[in-house]
Amino acid sequence: MANGQITVRKARQGYVAALKQVLQETFEGTWLPHITQASAQRYVETDIGGRYVEEYWPNFTVAEIAGEIAGLIHWRGDFIEAVHVRARHQGQGVGSRLLSHAEQAIRAAGFRQVRLETDTFNERAQGVYKAVGYVEKDRYPDDEWDSGFTTVLFEKRLD
Repeated sequence: MANGQITVRKARQGYVAALKQVLQETFEGTWLPHITQASAQRYVETDIGGRYVEEYWPNFTVAEIAGEIAGLIHWRGDFIEAVHVRARHQGQGVGSRLLSHAEQAIRAAGFRQVRLETDTFNERAQGVYKAVGYVEKDRYPDDEWDSGFTTVLFEKRLD
């Protein structure tokens, strides 16, 4: 690990600003190049990422490297709502560690599968999901971004 050991823990209130920054960075690096100008403007003007963090941060789990928030994950039931890794920490095992942590918690809660979504343009995320055992289950229109995307549903059995 080039940048140090990955520590996975529950988010703390003091992390809120850093969590918002993670979402902002992943929005700019992953989504912004692909969405329409109108969708980008709506995201910024309504502070979708910031509001999401403010509402759900107590349910987030974070990955830290050398005291810096490197990524986050959020799940409800057997569904992973969000997984974000800062660009400078991608390729260092952060996403895999977060997924593994969530899968263990989801299994401990009695679920036999874990599900998550991404869009077809996000090939990097799809590669990570497939590498750790997720299988594509469905494709359908993505209504969230109003940009003509196709959402890919992945599933992993936890047997």
